[in-house]
This record gives sequence, C-alpha cells and structure tokens, in this order.
Amino acid sequence: MDFDYTPKVRQRQADLQSFMEAHIYPNEQAIVAEIARGDRWQPPEIMETLKAKARACNLWNLFLPETELGAGLTNLEYAPLCEIMGRSPFAPEVFNCSAPDTGNMEVLVRYGTEAQKQRWLEPLLAGEIRSGFSMTEPETASSDATNIETSIQLDGDEYVINGRKWWTSGALNPRCRILIVMGKSDPNNPERHRQQSMVLVPLPHPGVIIKRMLPVFGYDEAPHGHAEIVFDNVRVPRENMLLGEGRGFEIAQGRLGPGRIHHCMRLIGLAERALERLCRRARMRTPFGRPLSEQTVTQERIAESRIMIEQARLLTLKAADAMDKRGNKAAAAEIAMIKVAAPNMACRVIDWAMQAFGGAGMTDDYGLALGYATARLLRLADGPDEVHRNQIARIELRKYDGPLSTSGGSAYVLPRDTSPAFRTEPVWIA
Repeated sequence: MDFDYTPKVRQRQADLQSFMEAHIYPNEQAIVAEIARGDRWQPPEIMETLKAKARACNLWNLFLPETELGAGLTNLEYAPLCEIMGRSPFAPEVFNCSAPDTGNMEVLVRYGTEAQKQRWLEPLLAGEIRSGFSMTEPETASSDATNIETSIQLDGDEYVINGRKWWTSGALNPRCRILIVMGKSDPNNPERHRQQSMVLVPLPHPGVIIKRMLPVFGYDEAPHGHAEIVFDNVRVPRENMLLGEGRGFEIAQGRLGPGRIHHCMRLIGLAERALERLCRRARMRTPFGRPLSEQTVTQERIAESRIMIEQARLLTLKAADAMDKRGNKAAAAEIAMIKVAAPNMACRVIDWAMQAFGGAGMTDDYGLALGYATARLLRLADGPDEVHRNQIARIELRKYDGPLSTSGGSAYVLPRDTSPAFRTEPVWIA
C-alpha cells in the first residue's frame, strides 16, 4: 500500500481545506443561529448559499467513483477528503456528501432502473432533494437484519407496505422526498437472506406516518434528525422495487460497506478537531499554578489521542485500499475492524477533550458534547460493536479450520506425547 496521496488527491485536499477555512468554519455559528430561529425543521438559507459555492468550486458529489456523476475517486482517494469534511457537522451536506444521501445515491446508481434514476437520483445528485433509509425497527433486534418484520406484499400491480421503522435519518427534513424501505417480501423463503426486499417510497405519501423525532443524548439534530415512521398499508407501484424481490440483503451489504468507510473517516476528522481544541485549551488554562499542558496526565492523554487517531486512520485507509483492490466482500474483516476502532477512538479522544474543558465541555459552546453524541451513536449505527467483533472473530477462526499449525501457533506448547501435562506416571512423590 502506498501511503503517499496522489497529486490529484493532494489538490482536492488543499481545495477542501481552503473552502472549509473560508466558508465553513466562519459560518458554523451563523448556521446554528439560523436553525434556532423560527421553524427548526426548515433548512437554513445559508446552507443553500454554501452549496452553490461548493458546486461552483467543483467540490460536489466527491464520494461517487463514476466520473460522469462524481469526482471519479476511489475509496482510498476519497477517504482523506471525508476526514476533512468530518471536522464540521455541517460540511458534508455542503458538498452533497452527507449520509444517508450518499448511500442512497450509490444504491440508485448501482441498482436503480433508468426510470428510478431519472425521478430520484438526478435531483439527489443536484442537491435539490434529500432522502432517508428505513431499515431499523423498534420491535426487533435489528442488528440482525434478517429479523426485520416490516411486510412488503405484492397486490396486483402494487406493493403494500406495513410496519414500523425508526432511526430513519433525514426523514424529518421537509426536502426529504424519497425513502428506501427494507422489509420482508418472502418471509417463508428457506434462505434467510432471500426473504428481504427494498422498495422506494416517495414522500409525502398516503399511509406514511412520521410519529416522532428521536433525540440523540438530547440533540434533535434539526433540520435533519432521526424519525420513527409507521407504514400503514402504504401502496407503491410495482416498478418501485429495487433490483428485484429477495435482493434486499444483497443491496444492504453493497450499501453499507462504503458508508462505513465514510463514517469512520468523518469520525477521524471529528477527533482531530477535538484534539486540536484540547491542546489549545491546555495551553490556555493554569490550574494549581501550572499550565494544564505541563501536567503529566494531560500530556499522556494528548499522546494517547495522537496514537489512537493515527492507528484508526491507517486501519481505515487499509480498509479503503482493500475495498478498491479486492471488493467489499473480501474486505469484510477490515471494514468490521474500522467500524469498531474509529467510533471507540473518537469517543475516547472527545471525552478527554471534554475533561480538559471542564464545565465548558458539557455545553454547546465548543461542539464537544454534540461531537461525543455523534461518535457514541456511530458505535451503533450500521451495526453495533458486538456484531462487528463477532464477524472479525469468525473470520479469524476460519483461518485455523485446517490441520494443526506447523508455524508455532498450535494450541499445545509441547507435543501431547512429551508434555508433562499428559504423563501417566507420577513426576515426583514425596
């Protein structure tokens, strides 16, 4: 793996950093203030202004590898750009690179029909509408996607959808015009991974009831947010099926791989900004007659933060490289590892930064509390730690299903017939 970014990527990094310094960081407080005025669920006008600037600077749809639709970057090339955007909670949307739209656009590019692309992909690529992804359910263990109970049944030329979903990010945004809904179309299929399908549901639509907004540690994340939705006899045309009946699990696996890379790199950017704030705060504060930056516990935390960030970045870049070279399925172990490592790293680094800020770290003044809430949520989103750790362990164990090791990795330190633990005669008798 070549650890040096190509000239193309370095130029994109420079362009993004310049845009962030000129337009994103200076406007963060203005965006927060505009959201707080009036209807919190209306998109702030300043965001639309910034989007126009980003598009004019050719910093748009950077996540798509297709040159005719996006920037033509590989996962490895896009990863460092995603890290830069992750430094601000508002930046990804400005560049039309925010979840869940990125994953939904990838699904439509790879699995959508021409009619589906024309109706929904094109306005998503243009940033004219937003989208949601409805998979998780409140009444099932959704970490195992085969458990989902939402019903998708064919009735003539229409599919009828019934069920309850939650954590449908973005559904509360008034510009959300399309949902990708995963449910069971063939619950009796003996192949558990062929029971599910994905279908497109436009918004607003009869029978789609948005029940409530779900806060994350008290943050409603307006105007984006996360919704609980009831689908009550929702009818959509047969042509709204994605790829075909029984292909839902296949689509989910194709969608979540790149999305996990994006989440992890954004978290690295978030952790970098938290560490920067920690260091600057440590220089400014002088408790007990000595700068915070000179106290050993603070220095240890700064050092550990740098170590963990570098480790997470390198592992994430390795995963991105593996995806590019071997495909998402072959890179399953690497993807699972970063999904555990990056959120846990970010939680630790941000927690230490909050500790250095004291009471100020608990407020919204420095963005640390929101950053921690985001990182903690991402230990669950796209699969909890436990699921990924189990997958990593299964992959590791499969390596040793063959004959006993000849490389020193056998379970026995000594051969059975010579080991003292297996001798039948006493070794010593008093």
